[in-house]
Order: sequence, then structure tokens, then C-alpha cells
Amino acid sequence: MIDLPRHWYNILADLPTPPPPPLHPGTLKPVGPDDLAPLFPMELIAQEVSTDRFIEIPEDVLDIYRLWRPTPLIRARRLERALGTPARIYYKYEGVSPSGSHKPNTAVPQAYYNAKEGIKKLTTETGAGQWGSSLAFACAQFGLECEIWMVRSSYDQKPYRRTLMRVYGATVHASPSPVTEAGKKILAENPDSPGSLGIAISEAVEVAAASPDARYALGSVLNHVLLHQTVIGEEALRQLAELGETPDLIIGCTGGGSNFGGLVFPFLREKLQGKINPVIRAVEPAACPSFTRGTYAYDFGDTAGLTPLLKMHTLGHDFVPDPIHAGGLRYHGMSPLLSHVYELGLFEAVTRNQTECFEAGVRFARAEGIIPGPEPTHAIAETIAEALRCKETGEEKVILTALSGHGHFDLGAYDRYLSGELEDFTLPPERIAESLATLPKV
Repeated sequence: MIDLPRHWYNILADLPTPPPPPLHPGTLKPVGPDDLAPLFPMELIAQEVSTDRFIEIPEDVLDIYRLWRPTPLIRARRLERALGTPARIYYKYEGVSPSGSHKPNTAVPQAYYNAKEGIKKLTTETGAGQWGSSLAFACAQFGLECEIWMVRSSYDQKPYRRTLMRVYGATVHASPSPVTEAGKKILAENPDSPGSLGIAISEAVEVAAASPDARYALGSVLNHVLLHQTVIGEEALRQLAELGETPDLIIGCTGGGSNFGGLVFPFLREKLQGKINPVIRAVEPAACPSFTRGTYAYDFGDTAGLTPLLKMHTLGHDFVPDPIHAGGLRYHGMSPLLSHVYELGLFEAVTRNQTECFEAGVRFARAEGIIPGPEPTHAIAETIAEALRCKETGEEKVILTALSGHGHFDLGAYDRYLSGELEDFTLPPERIAESLATLPKV
């Protein structure tokens, strides 16, 4: 049994060049701490710009982490046998956390730093609900009020996710909602809007910025969020070392980037130091392909334009994706840090359609017994495809993938897949062009 990591790893310390800074949308100058203070506590702002290689995890955070960490690294022997592959497949399973996904890895420290600064309430958005339920859990640990805007399509698809948030004590709104100016504007233009993460972010930011006792918490995208998630990769490194294994290929799904970055950054550190040389591959939905079909440009992180401008792979902040069931992967942009690492050529990206992902999820569940969330089925689909290529070539490749959460609250989507009702959405070029036309002029 490995020990719980005592530090988060900051990849900014080891990159050959730093990523472009966030810009103030009014002045187009790099944002400073004072610009971010209405939204985040100072310790998180410091982590956002830190270049320290390792940042110590507070003991109060470690105490809560111990409820589920270290998480298991499991060899998928039954899946290997079912595929008839010589590949050795390992998955890092984050579904053992209280909310069933990797999201508490950052929700807990975010709640801790806010409570330490005297904040009384956190607001946030959530897509599929993993982040919202994780932040609700974390706020309950530190006595914070929690208000959540859940993307309308997921709010309707996943009623028990919002029930879980309420069990933990949160208030949950369907987004767009009539309780914010941003939500009212969207509803006036389109009363049947399915919502988007960009819209939900606008609503949560609006409410947080209006109250001195409230702050905003983000479940992906920003540097400090990916930093907190590196407990995943640090554990996986040690677990594989105990087994005498070195990964040849690392696969993870990407929406905003926290699960993927959390797994791969510690391995990328070892790769940059010449100790290992795995291929690293991100998998995103064909309906929301920010890496593979987006543009690397400065854009708002939200729809209403309330956030700083972030240099990232984006489909445009006005982009509203089709309501695919992988709700956690329906964000218009990608983590600026991951976008920069991608531009440096340090990993590759591919897309998958949701029907092939659910097919892979069912195949995995019947072999391994765990029903994956719709998001990690993207990584599982790519893992299965790679394992079958190994079957053809006879290559004994070691594959590591991230199973970022279970799918117990996503059985409605699995039911639609099993009933043949699930459809694929592939973006036409004109949809992307229309959305990118509204990019800020920087």
C-alpha cells in the first residue's frame, strides 16, 4: 500500500516555456491578484501563478483525502482476456470518492482555502453533476453554504445528481436560470436553451462577484485545479513502480482538462527528465472537439464575458454543444495550461462519438464489473481500440488509463444506448465557424 502524497505537483516548474498569461478583458494587460480577488481566495490565486515545483498539501485537506485516497490502480485482466490482447491494461479508479469521481481532489482544498479566509459561501457551475456534488460535499466539511448552477440538459437528464447535491446541503438551479441577469438574458433569447457550462459559469460568477462573503469555485480549466488533481498521477507513478511496470501509452478523457492533467502531469515530469517515454493521448467528444477542431486563441471562459481572457483551445464562448450525455466534456474551451502543453507537442488528441463510447463502457462493465461514467468511456473506447491493435501486432504494450468516475447516476444514458435511442453528434464546420467569429479581438 503506497502512502498518500504530501505535495501537489506543479508542471509550470518544468515546462520549457511558460504559458501565455490571462488578460484583463478591458485593458488586455495580464491580470493581477487584485483582479482575481473578488472570485478566489488569495492562497488559490498564489497557486494559480506559482512556479514552485511542489506545493504542500495542508493537513486538514489530507485528513479528508484519507476518506478515499490512495485510490486503487487496477489491472484490467478480465477485459484483457475478453479482448484477447497481449497488452497490459491498468486503470486508476477515482470512483471510490464520496461523490463518485475525481472532482473532490480539488473541491476539498478549494473549500478549505475559502473557509480559512473567512468566506461563507461558494458558487459554482456543474455539467454532468460530478463537480457540483463534489463541491457540495466539500462545503459540508467546512461549514460553507453552496449554490450551484447545473446545465439544463444535465439537470433534466440526471435528477439524482442534483438530489445528491441537495443531500450535501447545496442549493441547485437549472441553468440558464431566472435568478441571474445572465440567465434571464439567455432565457429571453431562447426559453428552451439546453444550457452550457459557459452560461452556468456566467451565472455563478455573477452571484459570487456581487457578495463580499461569497467566492466562486471552478472544477476544471484553471492551473490550481489541475495542480490539486496531480495526486492521481503521483499515486499512479508509485503504484506502477511497485509493480515494476512502465507505461507505454497513457490515455485520458478531456473536457476542461482536470482529470487528464491530474493523471499525466507527474508522468510528463518523468518524461521531460528522460526517465520514461510514454505516448500521452487525450480523447474528447466529437460533439465538443476543442483540441482537434478548436482554435488556440484568447477567449472568455464563460458565455457572458465576465471572466478574464484565457489563451486556450476554444470553440468560442458562444458555443452551445449538443446535449450529449458526457455532460462533463461539454465545455467550449480547454485548460490554458493543457492547451499550452499541447502546443508544445507533448501529447496528442483524438475524438470519439458517444455511441462507440457507450459501447466501450458496456464492454468494460461486463468484463470488470464497474459501470464507467460517460466521460471516461471516451478513454476506455480508445484504450480498447489500442488493445485490439496490440492483438493484431502482438505487441505487449502497457496501457494506463484514467477511470475518472462511476456511472451510477448515468443509467438513463446507458438505458438509451441499450434501447438504440442514442445518437451521435458531429459538429458541422459552419457551427464552429459561427461560434469562432465572436472571439475577442486581442
